[in-house]
Amino acid sequence: MLQEESDLSLIIAQIVQKLKGSNLYAQLERQAWASLQRPEIKLESLKEDIKEFFKISGWEKKLQNAVYSELSVFPLPSHPAAPPEHLKEPLVYMRKAQGSWEKRILKSLNSMCTELSIPLARKRPVGEQKELLNKWNEMGTDEPDLSLFRPVYAPKDFLEVLINLRNPNYENGDSLSFRTHLGLIQVPLKVKDIPELKEFFVELGLTTGQLGIDDSTQVPPELFENEHVRIGQKVLAEQDSAAAQQYIRQGSPTALRAELWALILNISSQPEDILYYEQLKTNVIQHDLLVDSLIYKDVKLTASNDDYYFVFEDYLYQVLLCFSRDPSVLGHFAYNSASPPKSYIRGKLGLEEYAVFYPPNVAPLCFLYHEPSKLYQIFREMYVRFFFRLHSISSHPSGIVSLCLLFETLLQTYLPQLFYHLREIGAQPLRISFKWMVRAFSGYLATDQLLLLWDRILGYNSLEILAVLAAAVFAFRAVNLMEVTSLAAAEAVLADLSTLKVMPLLQIFLFATVT
Repeated sequence: MLQEESDLSLIIAQIVQKLKGSNLYAQLERQAWASLQRPEIKLESLKEDIKEFFKISGWEKKLQNAVYSELSVFPLPSHPAAPPEHLKEPLVYMRKAQGSWEKRILKSLNSMCTELSIPLARKRPVGEQKELLNKWNEMGTDEPDLSLFRPVYAPKDFLEVLINLRNPNYENGDSLSFRTHLGLIQVPLKVKDIPELKEFFVELGLTTGQLGIDDSTQVPPELFENEHVRIGQKVLAEQDSAAAQQYIRQGSPTALRAELWALILNISSQPEDILYYEQLKTNVIQHDLLVDSLIYKDVKLTASNDDYYFVFEDYLYQVLLCFSRDPSVLGHFAYNSASPPKSYIRGKLGLEEYAVFYPPNVAPLCFLYHEPSKLYQIFREMYVRFFFRLHSISSHPSGIVSLCLLFETLLQTYLPQLFYHLREIGAQPLRISFKWMVRAFSGYLATDQLLLLWDRILGYNSLEILAVLAAAVFAFRAVNLMEVTSLAAAEAVLADLSTLKVMPLLQIFLFATVT
């Protein structure tokens, strides 16, 4: 009991400290001073009167949303004597593996710089700055020669690193439950089983109405959707982040999604947010980074050739180039096992004020937000809350290692025949599903289905649903997969996911297929 109270006090103190540096704190302070002029504020009951003023004026709700937002990303409290690196990642072997992976990436970047005789960062000449500023809204028309630039790593390279992860304490151990896991991931992490997943995702049950399912057995779809929209409008009117997060577990109506996501992520377009975005844009105009060329190449190879996303090519460049310069992103490294690699403007080596830090999927968000600064804020918050976990090595339940283990455990436990068949023919399921999970299914599902999936990521504040969906896809195609005799044939069966309906797959897998 005492430990719980101590943990709670620590969390409160840290959140208060975090909020004191925020714009909201300054606004609250100004409002408190201004309220002193109001006749209903009495000196003898000053504290209670100001509290009541905050409640009536809506500022209390804004403060509650800010606290709720911090709690959503706040790491679990650790022992007061624990070193800072334990907050990033408690397991030493995971931290070492992440460190080695970062060195490998940096080595690749540095060797590319050496081969191409270009710096990691440089200040653009004035003429180049003007040219970039003039074509800021049509960067997609630019066709730079990027043939010499190569991707820093592919998903399969990252997967190989995860496959080779080992806990040294288990090297010579005889833990039978762990040793019976026949998948590629061989680290003993705790992942949920089906009963635990059913309890966690209880709102996805067969008797609960869901957007994204056409034939609910309880209520006709159009009646449920009309009522769900009415409730959603009420949630938005209340401006309550916690209520919005609970509501979106049943899916978001298309017309309300942009506002609901912004409410859950505690994003509001204030004039200072737009100004901040413009400052990042100025930084892009003034400085050229090696990562800019990698962003260009990545967008050209992916979104530019995608039937859904090619129209957003200019937005993608703007958001990703600004993201690579955003110092506020550095805050998430306090609870991320990764560390931010950095370079220096040429000729300024070692001077911290000239350091350039190198901090991802933005395309689906372009369907929701058409104002660049708002789009940027949503993407940044989605990344520092969720998506960074798909690109770093950690023991977190939503980390990519745990997701891989959860996926393999679900298949091995509940679809053993399929799992063993694919394993015997050299088609380990994870080698197929890894690319889906590491990209949160972006680029694989139809956009409406992807947004329904991401609704649930926000609703449950967890990425575990990615592993469940990956297992559900294998279950759905099990009959065809049992007939294949090679990895290539298995990949062919699972090559096109664009016709799949996400919610029926998840419901059937969790609540009907397995027991």
